[in-house]
Amino acid sequence: MIDGLRVVLFQPKFAQNVGAAARACANMGCGELVLVAPRDWDLERALPLATPKGEPVLRAARVVDELEQALAGCAHVYGTTARTGGWRTGLLTPRAAAERVAGQCREGARVALLFGPEDRGLTNAETEVCGQLVTIPTAEASSLNLAQAVLLLLYECFLAAQEVPRGAPREPAAHNLATHAEQELLFAAMREALLAIGVLKDQNTDYWMLPVRRFVQRTPLRRAEFNMLMGVCRQVRWVAGRAGLLWPGNDPGREPGPDGTGGSGKSGG
Repeated sequence: MIDGLRVVLFQPKFAQNVGAAARACANMGCGELVLVAPRDWDLERALPLATPKGEPVLRAARVVDELEQALAGCAHVYGTTARTGGWRTGLLTPRAAAERVAGQCREGARVALLFGPEDRGLTNAETEVCGQLVTIPTAEASSLNLAQAVLLLLYECFLAAQEVPRGAPREPAAHNLATHAEQELLFAAMREALLAIGVLKDQNTDYWMLPVRRFVQRTPLRRAEFNMLMGVCRQVRWVAGRAGLLWPGNDPGREPGPDGTGGSGKSGG
């Protein structure tokens, strides 16, 4: 088993592909499968493709409404894409991604592999929440069947995990890592701080925040570091407010105090 690895299928279109993906999970030792708002979902149509080996994984799969629910508790998220360029830079091959995934799982972190719907893949907004993007090189016809993509990535993760000597002790670091949800809070706070001091302009900020996201997510973010950076962001906004640098688009309607809170008592970060 690959402990700590989660496969997330975002809005899968065909129940049969979900069944085949469950079989791939069973083949490669990944026991956790999450479906986000599956379209036309039918367990009975998925079961034949799962086969008896994949049936336990399929029946245990969680179905949630929102992507953030599927990623809850994860410290690292790898998104898959067939499209390149623009927002989709710094792409990893499955082998390179698997080496990182195996190491992160070994440290005790929870890691998600995120796959988009068959007809369109992940949008820019959905890839934005991913720490890294993975693309599977092909000779042509770059878009693969969903279950094929799941199998290829899990196969590489399975091989990478086998390189760790059997019985080797795990690194007890997971409880110290910032979760995906906490990282999203940090990026929102960083965005507001950078807007406040004019590093970011109030146009297309999500795109210009991508390098910041990739930089922060390149190494494991400890909870102590998360708390430190959140404090820095709050202080930047407070100083910017005192200096009169905040403008209506960035100011929530109050001057933040030195602890990052304003008159309403809500966090300014």
